[in-house]
Amino acid sequence: MSTDAAPVHLTPVSAPPIAAARVAFVGAGPGDPGLLTVRARDYLAVADVVVVDAAHREEDLRPLISEDTQVVRTVRGEEGPALTPAARSKLLVRTASAFDDPTHLVVRLLVDEVSAGSLVDEARACHDAGVAFEIVPGVSAAWAVPAYAGMLPDGQRGQVHVVDAADNGVDWSHSVAEDITVVVRGTPGRLQRALQQLLQAGRPGESPLALTAHGTTTTQQTLVTTLQELLDNSSDLEEDAVAVVGRPVELRAELSWWESKPLFGWSILVPRTKEQSGPMTDRIAGYGASASVVPTISVEPPRTPQQMDRAVKGLVTGRYEWIGFTSVNAVRAVREKFEALGLDARAFAGLKLAAVGGVTAEALREWGLEPDLVPDGEQSARGLLESWPPFDEVLDPINRVFLPRADIATDTLVAGLEAMGWEVDDVTAYRTVRAAPPAAPVREAIKGGAFDAVCFTSSSTVRNLVGIAGKPHPTTIVACIGPATAKAAEEHGLRVDVVAPEPSAASLVDALAEHTRGLMAEAQAQGEEFVRPSRRKPAPRRARSRR
Repeated sequence: MSTDAAPVHLTPVSAPPIAAARVAFVGAGPGDPGLLTVRARDYLAVADVVVVDAAHREEDLRPLISEDTQVVRTVRGEEGPALTPAARSKLLVRTASAFDDPTHLVVRLLVDEVSAGSLVDEARACHDAGVAFEIVPGVSAAWAVPAYAGMLPDGQRGQVHVVDAADNGVDWSHSVAEDITVVVRGTPGRLQRALQQLLQAGRPGESPLALTAHGTTTTQQTLVTTLQELLDNSSDLEEDAVAVVGRPVELRAELSWWESKPLFGWSILVPRTKEQSGPMTDRIAGYGASASVVPTISVEPPRTPQQMDRAVKGLVTGRYEWIGFTSVNAVRAVREKFEALGLDARAFAGLKLAAVGGVTAEALREWGLEPDLVPDGEQSARGLLESWPPFDEVLDPINRVFLPRADIATDTLVAGLEAMGWEVDDVTAYRTVRAAPPAAPVREAIKGGAFDAVCFTSSSTVRNLVGIAGKPHPTTIVACIGPATAKAAEEHGLRVDVVAPEPSAASLVDALAEHTRGLMAEAQAQGEEFVRPSRRKPAPRRARSRR
């Protein structure tokens, strides 16, 4: 008979489940929203409530969550001090308990991959209260920040020691060899203490060190120095940062890819509605810049809906051969009218659809419709007209076209189609009105040169921006989506620096980046440092002579 004791499997004792929302602890990553995990984005998109710390700004979070999602901050009052760990735990349990079943979701967004201290306290509180929870780790700043700064710790060529500066029990004697890379992260005071202990343990003072603040964001800053020099200049330790000590620092000159992007750190003004600015702001972020969207127009329904009602009914009854969409707003207006009348995309059966360009075509595809005609060349009313086939009495059973457009649309397309034998119902599907002026600080930033560049996507954005906010500062680079927009900018007294080769948001941003590369190369050839536009000091105004 065996005397070996059988293994004992212990089942955790927990409070009985209660009727409450489930909680997902989600690591927010080091700062770049693009580094959120797929599951983190999925959970944020469907969350009923997101609980965040003071470090998270709601304007950065809003694009990732639903309009109906409530944001709860772990501070006292509106902008008060942070709650204690116990108070945060109570707040989280209370928030989850406000719902009556686990089909609802509360996301607890935590800084970095998952802040261990907050996670342990708050997860135990959920466990004790019977609130179901799960954990979604994120990308670690200890690896992401050095990578974004061009420093790649190589564990195959030596050890890598990752240390939290808040840990008081570190034996630094194991990290003094020069072939060991040390990554330390923390607040200024704790970081300084940890690096001082590393030096005292025997790490050479001349060991290369890089200090990166705001890692992976468009405001990332990296200081390259040595261990001793950093400790001698404690003023450099003023912000939470990640310090890398060791040989990878020497690779930064060759591998610094993020801070070397042509638009890195730039602030770019996008005069466009938020609904239309998504692809452009994403493209701008890809170049390391931040975009500030200032709506210059507001899209509103037509004053009298009868014309649209008649056109949509005619569409259903077979009145039209073609329907031409000249903007995303036109697609949205027709879709909203369909929904109001209880119709869906099946009503387009037998119709031919034309889209003015790729963005408008994509809006149709999102509705489940594939356009029959998209111009290959110029994506404008003129380009659409050049691609449109003339009316043929044999091939076309109906000679009528439905054009849902803005109230301020030009007659170029209508006149051209009629010249080709088509009868056109030019219908006002929406009105564009000038938006309200932006806040005073934004107006001052525009006129004072705080923006490095402005990207105009139409003539109306030029007119309306100047009308509601004033002219951009002369040092601001002006980029236009096409010749017509450039002409409007010049007519308003602006110097146009960039014209996109193709009329698309992506092409416009790419052209701006290419222009900036040219300016950088020119400065380098002249032995000068390139200074981005917002940091250039304007020339002093010449005093007027008195007569």
